[in-house]
Amino acid sequence: AEVVSGAQLIAESLKAQNIEYMFGIVGIPVTEIAIAAQAVGIKYVGMRNEQAASYAASAVGYLTGRPGVCLVVSGPGFVHALSGMANATMNCWPLIVIGGSSDRNQETMGAFQEFPQVEAGRLYNKLSVRPSSLEVIPAVIEKAVRTSIYGRPGSCYIDIPGDFVNLQVNKSSVKYVECCLPPPVSTAERSAVSEAASIIAHSKQPLLIIGKGAAYSRAENNIRKLVDLCGLPFLPTPMAKGVVPDNHPNCVAAARSTALQHADVIILLGARLNWILHFGLPPRFRQDVKVIQIDICAEELGNNVRPAAILLGDIKAVTKQLLEEFSKRPLKYPSHSEWWKRLREKIINNEERSKGLALQKSLPMNYYTVFHHIRELIPKDWILVSEGANTMDIGRTMLPNYYPRQRLDAGTFGTMGVGLGFAIAAAMVAKDRTPEKRVVCIEGDSAFGFSGMEVETICRYNLPVLIIVVNNNGIYTGLDADAWKEMLKFGDPATCVPPVSLLPNSHYEEIMSAFGGKGYFVKTPEELQNALKASVADRQTPSLVNVMIDPQSERKKQEFPWLTRSNL
Repeated sequence: AEVVSGAQLIAESLKAQNIEYMFGIVGIPVTEIAIAAQAVGIKYVGMRNEQAASYAASAVGYLTGRPGVCLVVSGPGFVHALSGMANATMNCWPLIVIGGSSDRNQETMGAFQEFPQVEAGRLYNKLSVRPSSLEVIPAVIEKAVRTSIYGRPGSCYIDIPGDFVNLQVNKSSVKYVECCLPPPVSTAERSAVSEAASIIAHSKQPLLIIGKGAAYSRAENNIRKLVDLCGLPFLPTPMAKGVVPDNHPNCVAAARSTALQHADVIILLGARLNWILHFGLPPRFRQDVKVIQIDICAEELGNNVRPAAILLGDIKAVTKQLLEEFSKRPLKYPSHSEWWKRLREKIINNEERSKGLALQKSLPMNYYTVFHHIRELIPKDWILVSEGANTMDIGRTMLPNYYPRQRLDAGTFGTMGVGLGFAIAAAMVAKDRTPEKRVVCIEGDSAFGFSGMEVETICRYNLPVLIIVVNNNGIYTGLDADAWKEMLKFGDPATCVPPVSLLPNSHYEEIMSAFGGKGYFVKTPEELQNALKASVADRQTPSLVNVMIDPQSERKKQEFPWLTRSNL
């Protein structure tokens, strides 16, 4: 009789569920699983830290709608991957993590890396399971993939005892299952749709807020039609930038505070009233604001603000319902209204201030000058990955997105360290689906430190990623070389150096050249322009541009009051 090993079964089952990408770090007991995955045609990317591997796999889920797999060893390997599980579940992205665990016959004995992984996984995942036998592996993997993408997407964990990996079983006894059906698409109640349309029609100061749930559901065409048909002002949340292009005349991102504070009706399209939107509460919002909430998750409806209308369903399907409703009773919000006048004034005002800062000639450069040149020289269709404090914040306002799902950042969970994993995932997906699009990864110097060694991974797989490190010698702010020297005169750096400081003038670009990529150390706008032009022109080689800026450069005072405390 024909036999099959646990490793082969896992690989075949993943392939049967249309899984294309696996990221991880191999070791006892999972090495054979990665080898088997490659044998069935799944692409395996070996990372340098499980944290980065789990971030990469989760980004694949967001970009493609099919989860990526993160493969980790037992104990500490599993624990490192909890970061990606938590981040994926918070962002509502599908992810599968497969963790090896100690052999079953050594349980409770203090086995190598023994840890209660299934229990620990429950907090971070929609599903945390261990197959009871080899025979049920295909069914368990189907359930995990299905659970990760059905309803509100999230992470799922599958625990594989070490002794399962090389164990063999007769093929005839295995319960093989087909690929799960695509996620069912639900629409909102008819009455709720007409109620919502009526509230929008009667609004004086409407605002559409587009969230990353709208980006995930691929609702961009419907939402663009809705914006154009009804003439509504819209505001994207950070990762929803590009669902409708940022340069669309109805985008009010540059008047964010004003738009939120004075809107009388807000339509939430796959966006949550969490910290990113100041919970929908005064003083950031009107006391009497009417919220129309459109979400795939019933439990989300009514969080923090009692909605005027609730539309439970898939964003793409529900926006189509609204379009149909507005074709029956057309609504064109007047572009010459007081509301539009107020918003436009604010937009012009804020854009002028940014422009003024961007054109400052003083050296070292400030954030605005750096982003001005990045915006001028990076092609419009590149995928943008961004993380940091000031770097991510100011970058969000200064760097436009024109296409959906092409901005990846620290997200709902405000996670630092996601950048390089996200960039690797985006580059792998782009290579297969849109080879003309490249990835630019814009990192604060502190943020870069979390996963900096993944530069080797980028070079090993020859991914033409451009990393730009915006380097201010610290977290939020830093010290210049002279101030640093002075500081050291007071004694041990551990007692006298500010906790936000990093070593001045660190040559991060040498990490890239260490692995055969191209590194640039940049101090002036001319050097920055030359480095960017060279990196964009070279389609083969990964590069890192280390841009020194003024250590005291900060965002201009709160015109985009995001999170006043840490501006994450």
